[in-house]
Amino acid sequence: MGTRRRLLIRAFGLLAGTVLAASVVLGAPVPAASASATSAGPSGVAARSAAVENAATGRLLWSRGLNTERPMASITKVMTAYLVIRAGHLDRAITIPAAVTGYVRAHNASNAGLRPGDKLTPRQLLYALMLPSGADAAYALAKAYGPGLTAFVTKMNATARLLGMTRTHFSNFDGLPYPTPYSNYSTAANLLVLGRAAMRLAAFRSVAAQRSYRLAAGSGHHAYRWKNLNPLLGRYPGAIGIKPGYTGAAGQCLLFEATRNGHSVIGVTLHSPGSISSVNPADATRILNWAFSDLD
Repeated sequence: MGTRRRLLIRAFGLLAGTVLAASVVLGAPVPAASASATSAGPSGVAARSAAVENAATGRLLWSRGLNTERPMASITKVMTAYLVIRAGHLDRAITIPAAVTGYVRAHNASNAGLRPGDKLTPRQLLYALMLPSGADAAYALAKAYGPGLTAFVTKMNATARLLGMTRTHFSNFDGLPYPTPYSNYSTAANLLVLGRAAMRLAAFRSVAAQRSYRLAAGSGHHAYRWKNLNPLLGRYPGAIGIKPGYTGAAGQCLLFEATRNGHSVIGVTLHSPGSISSVNPADATRILNWAFSDLD
């Protein structure tokens, strides 16, 4: 490096230092050291894709793999619930089809233990869908509201496009890995859109926040009791939803929302570590803790 170039670099450094010092003296804004810490996001998050945003404003706070398409497992059922609630007629009677038993058995699917022939309302079936993640409830609702399974899935994809979920495809109504493990997919960005839309519906918010639901035996149906599989409800202060899921290809997935000190944040994790028998709240907990500390 020539002598002249070294002198120029040194002079520039001295000038920059003088400007910075003057800014401090005059009270001018100086880039905060916390900016780099904020951009780093939460530590220890193992999910392959994840994101969190301010639920009120939609401002993205942090993300990883925001637009990477991944299987979403039973988060799919959020769209199923969304369509049913938007369609209305939640107090009509739906007869549980005989086919639900074979469907659950064929796919080894999570279910609400619905009895074929029982007559339940869509409002009741929403609890069976969302809390124990009942594929049998998803089947019954899709068949009734399509009408027919294929028509209902077509409506799911049309609604996704209307919501701007351009990197989402539904191949079924419950998130099971068929016709292939990767045919039913979305992105972290798209699922935040879906979560926001669903949580704007009072009926959905009420269901998603319930830790359990008991339905006494009545005219036309057996008694049922369903427990919410969401690992944050009752464990993370301020958690109000939304939906977990798991398949081998999707890993542990969780769409979640929580409130604290007047702030609401909504987040999603896709392909966190864990197994089908143990819903993993660790990534969501780390993300929520970081997000609230950033907002406070």
